[in-house]
Amino acid sequence: MELGTRYLGLDLENPLVVGSSPMACDLDLARRLEDAGAAAIVMPSLFEEQLLGQQLEAGLPIDEPAAQFLGVREQLPVPESYALSPDDYYERIARLKRTVAIPVIASLNGHSAGYWLEAAGYLESAGADALELNVYRVATDATRPAEAIERETAEVVRAAHEAVRLPIAVKLSPFYTSLPHVAARLAGAGAEGLVLFNRFYQPDIDLETLAVERQLALSDPAELLLRLRWLAILRGHHGLALAASGGVHSAADAAKALLAGADVVQLVSVLLRHGPTALTRIRSELVSWLAERSFLSVDEARGRLSLAGATSPDAYERANYLHFLQPPSTG
Repeated sequence: MELGTRYLGLDLENPLVVGSSPMACDLDLARRLEDAGAAAIVMPSLFEEQLLGQQLEAGLPIDEPAAQFLGVREQLPVPESYALSPDDYYERIARLKRTVAIPVIASLNGHSAGYWLEAAGYLESAGADALELNVYRVATDATRPAEAIERETAEVVRAAHEAVRLPIAVKLSPFYTSLPHVAARLAGAGAEGLVLFNRFYQPDIDLETLAVERQLALSDPAELLLRLRWLAILRGHHGLALAASGGVHSAADAAKALLAGADVVQLVSVLLRHGPTALTRIRSELVSWLAERSFLSVDEARGRLSLAGATSPDAYERANYLHFLQPPSTG
């Protein structure tokens, strides 16, 4: 069975990638994940706020539009709240590259173009094979139109693209009025791939203390459905590579993502729950699933049920909605 996959110009042994998480920072665990069958590993994010805080500590001016969003120094988390300093992060990439033979993908998380994106160059120098740019933004300002937010996102991608020669994948949220239009815009700005999707960690409300509580929950397979729809719709758009992120917990989940159009699937929650052995199991079961259906490679399965390839593409559009919301026949 040929599992070889190409993602962001990287030749991978299979489509199973360890997604962005602290697992990449544990060198022994990273080695075990590689031995279990991981084809690549994504570093946890280095944050815009962290890099801007470093600028402030060094007495460097904060440029626009970063200052517009971050405001005064008091709004930035203190350096001690981050697991790694930027310099430690660069060193960790270098150490990880010496530890594993699989590609290492660095991650930057932010939402505004600016000086902080120069960190991409340090990630490249440290040995990263690609860059995952996590554009995480919650729009709360009613005076800022969607066009402005999309333009700024494209500017972030363009600035990162100009700073490095690394291939760039953009990790997006699903909350855009026209995601295909955004995808085209990001491709024009230099993106070579999309990661669908980042997960918004939803706050809860404590009724006893009347306070907003931060919540962190691992994903579950139900989250995959949203990814499947957009993987299928975006498959083949502007030559963008596609990664499924969120809700992949089994070989069946991985197979669905590949059929919809994913080039790779990212695994995090299932590995945090069950360890590297889960990766070995998923890889083995995926091979069996492909063989049972007479696929000779993952390429033969990839995109078979995308919007362009499906026999019933309307299932990704309004037909599914109409089908289930029709009242039962009384005839």
